[in-house]
Amino acid sequence: MHLHFIDWIIALLSVLICFVPALFLGRRAGKNTSEFFASGRSVPWWLAGLSMVATTFSSDTPNLVTDIVRRQGVAGNWCWWAFTLTGMATVFFYARLWRRSGVMTDLEFYEIRYSGKAASVVRGFRSVYLGFFFNCMIMASVNLAACKIAGILFGLERWQTLLICGVLNVTFATYSGLWGVLVIDMIQFFIKMTAVIAAAWFAVKHVGGMHVLVAKLSAQTGPGGLHYLNILPDFTNNWDLAVGVFVLPIAVQWWAVWYPGAEPGGGSYIAQRMLASKSEKDALGAVLFFNIAHYVLRPWPWILVGLCSLLVYPELADIQKAFPNLDPKLLGHDIAYPAMLKFLPVGFIGLMVGGLLAANSSTILTHLNWGASYLVHDFYRQFIRRDASEKHYVLAGRLATIGIFFCSAGLTFFLESAKDTFDIILQIGAGTGLLYLVRWFWWRVNAWCEIVAMVSSFAVSVALLLAHRNGIQISMAAGLLITIGVTTVCWMLTAFFGPETDRRTLIEFYKKVKPFGPGWACIRAEAGFTSQPEKTTRNNIPMALLGWLAGCTAIWSALFTVGNILYGRWNYALPLLAVFIASGLTLLYVINALWSGKDDEESGDQSRIAADTLANKN
Repeated sequence: MHLHFIDWIIALLSVLICFVPALFLGRRAGKNTSEFFASGRSVPWWLAGLSMVATTFSSDTPNLVTDIVRRQGVAGNWCWWAFTLTGMATVFFYARLWRRSGVMTDLEFYEIRYSGKAASVVRGFRSVYLGFFFNCMIMASVNLAACKIAGILFGLERWQTLLICGVLNVTFATYSGLWGVLVIDMIQFFIKMTAVIAAAWFAVKHVGGMHVLVAKLSAQTGPGGLHYLNILPDFTNNWDLAVGVFVLPIAVQWWAVWYPGAEPGGGSYIAQRMLASKSEKDALGAVLFFNIAHYVLRPWPWILVGLCSLLVYPELADIQKAFPNLDPKLLGHDIAYPAMLKFLPVGFIGLMVGGLLAANSSTILTHLNWGASYLVHDFYRQFIRRDASEKHYVLAGRLATIGIFFCSAGLTFFLESAKDTFDIILQIGAGTGLLYLVRWFWWRVNAWCEIVAMVSSFAVSVALLLAHRNGIQISMAAGLLITIGVTTVCWMLTAFFGPETDRRTLIEFYKKVKPFGPGWACIRAEAGFTSQPEKTTRNNIPMALLGWLAGCTAIWSALFTVGNILYGRWNYALPLLAVFIASGLTLLYVINALWSGKDDEESGDQSRIAADTLANKN
């Protein structure tokens, strides 16, 4: 694909606009680990929310959605749309609790929630497991997408793409810390959205417009009678697909599977943003904005390009024919997205290059900072060097950032597609999600539950992999259910029969976080509370449940309203619009009822004071 001079200028300007502001934040980030990893706990909701959205919009996301659309139709996206349930649960049940905990990373939670050596073991193990191994897998998937896009656009080899992206991302991640990541994310989001909307516009224009696209795909069916345009799967002709992409995600996957960015109960970089927020109100607002933007604003531009690619490149051989110099190892349905970019006119190609580079950087920068925070704050500082200065730990964080990228770059050479990586991550994280939901609301959950859940989930995943290699065919859906069932039984038994958490630790945790519900009744009594402090914490289970349901309904109805308007199906769009308006008004009512003001600000001030005190001690 040929780039003109104006394309290079636009691409360069896009990169400069994104990254130059971060250069002014390096000095602040280098003060202490609170600034480097948590932005001094002073991030407003809109900046934290934009950063969450930008992070989950990586260079592999359009490729992943295109892969899903080409193989499973639009309805295949329920494998990630179902995580709306997880995200809205975080908004109404967990965002406040995370912010009240006052920890710097979500792994530090283990030390205030559990007791004994087991708590330290879990924190140390997960810091390396998630911060290094799991994190490298995710970053390798993002890097793979960048390599495929660069292979289509410029004919670059994998190592050349990794070198260019690595120098840019590692430099800014090590220099500017989380503050730099947040500012870069904010600017990148708008550039990326402009680029993908342009890609969708010109893709649709190339196939003759929306009416031609809808007419041709309505008359065309895929494998097993698949209808590509359907937003809901076909429950009559293709039951196996319906179970895999809709029934399982809605019924089980959203609460049982741990996936970065959609963790049950919040976690990883979502928790990092909540913990960096300046108050409980900002943490709640950030997660709410993230879920609306993530599921409503972004999907359709990607979906439209995927649908258009079915007409332009019906088979993978058509892509190979159009790009004869493409490495055959990179050929897959996910590469159809960058293949469609050849129809962009001069100027917009440069914008897309800048947007895709921004998409890659927003995700990689976050994962570098997040992974380094685990390795330094939760492993190195806890188990290797406890008495060093803050400057020392910031330096350790910068070195860890460099090491993580090099390892993830090496792993990139062993992956083949974004969808395969998505499935691997879902499989490994299966069964642990319910534990992460329950641990906030049931005192019996202990550190050994976490250990047993991780070990059993991994063991079952390995057993299923070995079975597959020995000719025993087990579907993805069946594998997830087996892993979830075994893992859940194992950690539940551990909760009842394993060592209990020290009573003093439980009481201190309750006083600090104030979890609501009957699961803490006995601890609440021992802590000296005669009743749940709902008036001061604004906790209300029925109202939170109403907000959760209203939020999910509003997001899905808005998403499907947009889709049906694009299809020209106003008989569906108008009723869905009415549902969106009703559920949206209900959502606003619940937020106004639950949203605290003064108490949130006091909570934020106390957390910032605590963070500054910790930094000064070191």
